[in-house]
Amino acid sequence: MSVKHAISRGLEIGRSVFQLGLLKPAARVAAKFRGERLRVGHPARRVQPQTFLPSRYRYYRMSLSGLAAQLQSLGFRRFAGGGSPRNRTVFLAFGLGLGLIEQQLEDDRRSAATCQEIQAVFRKRKFQNPLKPFTLGYRLEDYVMGKQIGKGCNAAVYEAAAQFAVPRETRECSLVELGSGGDDGQEGGGAPRSRSVLSCPLAVKMMWNIGASSSSEAILSSMSQELVPAGPLALKEEKTTVALHGHFGVAPRRVSAHPNVVRVYRAFTAEVPLLPGAREEYPDVLPPRLNPAGLGNNRTLFLVMKNYPWNLREYLQVVLPTHRQGSLMVLQLLEGVDHLCKQGIAHRDLKSDNVLVEFDSGGCPRLVIADFGCCLAERDGDLRLPFSSRCVNRGGNACLMAPEVSTAVPGPGAVIDYSKADAWAVGAVSFEIFGRPNPFYGPEGLDSRGYQEKQLPPLPARAPADTRLVAELLLRRDPAKRPSARVAANILHLSLWGGRVLANQDRASVKSIADWLLCQSAVVLLRGRGPVTSTVEAELQRCFLANLDLEDLHAAMGFLLFGREQQRQGVLAN
Repeated sequence: MSVKHAISRGLEIGRSVFQLGLLKPAARVAAKFRGERLRVGHPARRVQPQTFLPSRYRYYRMSLSGLAAQLQSLGFRRFAGGGSPRNRTVFLAFGLGLGLIEQQLEDDRRSAATCQEIQAVFRKRKFQNPLKPFTLGYRLEDYVMGKQIGKGCNAAVYEAAAQFAVPRETRECSLVELGSGGDDGQEGGGAPRSRSVLSCPLAVKMMWNIGASSSSEAILSSMSQELVPAGPLALKEEKTTVALHGHFGVAPRRVSAHPNVVRVYRAFTAEVPLLPGAREEYPDVLPPRLNPAGLGNNRTLFLVMKNYPWNLREYLQVVLPTHRQGSLMVLQLLEGVDHLCKQGIAHRDLKSDNVLVEFDSGGCPRLVIADFGCCLAERDGDLRLPFSSRCVNRGGNACLMAPEVSTAVPGPGAVIDYSKADAWAVGAVSFEIFGRPNPFYGPEGLDSRGYQEKQLPPLPARAPADTRLVAELLLRRDPAKRPSARVAANILHLSLWGGRVLANQDRASVKSIADWLLCQSAVVLLRGRGPVTSTVEAELQRCFLANLDLEDLHAAMGFLLFGREQQRQGVLAN
């Protein structure tokens, strides 16, 4: 064996030593460090090192530096003291290989610490309330009710105004503005249709109370899931002590503020009024005092939120977003779903009707997830629902139930895992965003219980290739092969803003990722020092930096680079 071959062999052995589990002599040293954490910054702060080695090998990482130094030292002594040239060279190369691994682990530790420092900075920046703070509004009489703007299977929504509720921004962007430059069916084109939200900046959602009694406690108990997006001041102080027993037996969790999740500012019970269109639109749910044949109770729950001009289904009927806007819209849904998952909440009824739309200062659509009446919000934050019988409610829209939900079989010990179910629904809604019918709707639509991935139609060619990849990944049947909402969002972040780190179409080093993240952080912070901005892209970048996780980012890069390689091979094959 030549010396060159021996060195190469030694380096190879050093790099693969963890996978082979041959570091038994290092176990005594590793045991000393097994319970320790790497100290970063201030001595009182501890940060768990993050690497991409399998978890069962990570306890060796703190001992590698010393072991590599010992092997290198022994190699030099043997080299000077005699012995077989082949053995001396292999022994030295083995030590050098361990040194290279230790250097990679050190880069990983530094990059992980950088990610956590960036995350800490951007988590301090709270989401700004679109309405100026107010202290009134706990009675229906505090609001001037307008016309009906929406109706679902369990509620009606009316526009409203109040002297104490003033928007921070007064700009109105209507579909007339967006559609002025094109015809129907073209990008940016749409029918001239507009609904002003300046005169009525609020929306009041009146729930239909059929099953609960007219007591406030019973109403709050039966409709507690509607309070999941409620703010800390939504209920009166005396109401916050009411024991809310929802469908799952415990008080629901509350989701913190996020730019892509609706916010409920007030929640109160009151007598059902006779609002415009009530007798024509929903006579059966009115109380007998308003309709003798009505089945409703006298009191019900009212929710006050911001008035959004459109829902996503209405918007997409008249406007075809540009390819970049479409990617940003999918990304916003993923950011909202990821926020809910981190808070231990599954929406379970994600569809275009339940996504509200407004526009930022540049006319880009801002999407907001709404309607939490079917959500899973256990107090312990567990997204695994025991499925002991068919009486357990799986969620809302049966057409957009993820395969692991629609195919679940009840029984002792059976559970439904919702951790990636909403992300699957985002993949289905992405077809609507890019102008295609939802593949799971209609009599000819696919059934989530038995569809095959090859049956899925492709997104149109106008959709960016990386966005088509994300939709394909999200609609995988096996949740173990499906990326989480966070990883899928990271793929789009890298696609939209990570061209530098992916420029050479090869797996970027951990150090280059950290350098790119520092540059992104500096850009976002500098932009934030100027005039107050609420653009969609700025919000998305802040969300990305506030949720940094090195392993999730690395997984996203793996998906993205693999997808690009597959696309390149497909082009070459054609």
